[in-house]
Amino acid sequence: MEITKTNSIALSQFIALLVIAFLAPFIGNQFITGTIVNATLILSFFLLGYRSAILLCFLPSVISLSLGFMPMAIMLPFIMLGNIILVSSFKLIKNYWVALFSGGILKASLLFLTASIFISNPVVLSMMSWPQLFTAISGGALAYLLKKKLDF
Repeated sequence: MEITKTNSIALSQFIALLVIAFLAPFIGNQFITGTIVNATLILSFFLLGYRSAILLCFLPSVISLSLGFMPMAIMLPFIMLGNIILVSSFKLIKNYWVALFSGGILKASLLFLTASIFISNPVVLSMMSWPQLFTAISGGALAYLLKKKLDF
């Protein structure tokens, strides 16, 4: 593959978003971390396209698990799937806010239902409930503001 200015910019953007998603768990607060990670997923869709955004859906979860930030490894595939659902909503639904709320509700529902099946710890179960919807919506709002500010 020939290296072009466009490829270099896209790679730089992907790496920047990946670094942001990688560093977010170090903040420690689920609401801030989730908002930042969801914003990076949504921004990656609009900046880099669907395939790059899907790739980014996998990486933050794997990183969080390997660093010990994810409390239950069994939730890893469901968190990845929830991220894919959120990003896919923007591909399937053209209205930004309808896509955000639809994707956020579906992601949060998936995570709560699967956590209800696999997890008995009430603290972890709580983490997989309404905070997931909150961070999806707040991440989407942050992504929207950045998208408008950066004009893309």
